[in-house]
Amino acid sequence: MTSRVYSLGVGVERDAPADELQALAIQALAEAGIAPGAVACVASIDLKSGEPAVLTLARHLGVPTRFFSAVTLEAETPRLASPSEAVFREVGCHGVAEGAALAAAGAEGMLVVPKRRSRHCTVAVARGPA
Repeated sequence: MTSRVYSLGVGVERDAPADELQALAIQALAEAGIAPGAVACVASIDLKSGEPAVLTLARHLGVPTRFFSAVTLEAETPRLASPSEAVFREVGCHGVAEGAALAAAGAEGMLVVPKRRSRHCTVAVARGPA
């Protein structure tokens, strides 16, 4: 059995296609050599807690979702690989996918897949302590 030590952070535009987010996530995991079964949760900003694409991805992976406030995600800014002023202006934190992945992984977590983007979605992966 694979240990679930990775958190998959995601950001989506409103009503982003679920298949687009799923394809981006699976591709990012595959390119990093991470089995989907090693993902512990799908994480995002609380503003996206009702987004079908996020919920569908978590269901597909068979993992829970975790949602964080902009304040919590903003606290992760020093650990982000690609902070964004545009994202800050939009939602109040400098990174959703990377920030959520790191917040879910905890203080000892490390970003292992920096933000990857498609047309309507972003994903990032962090590894938490075993």
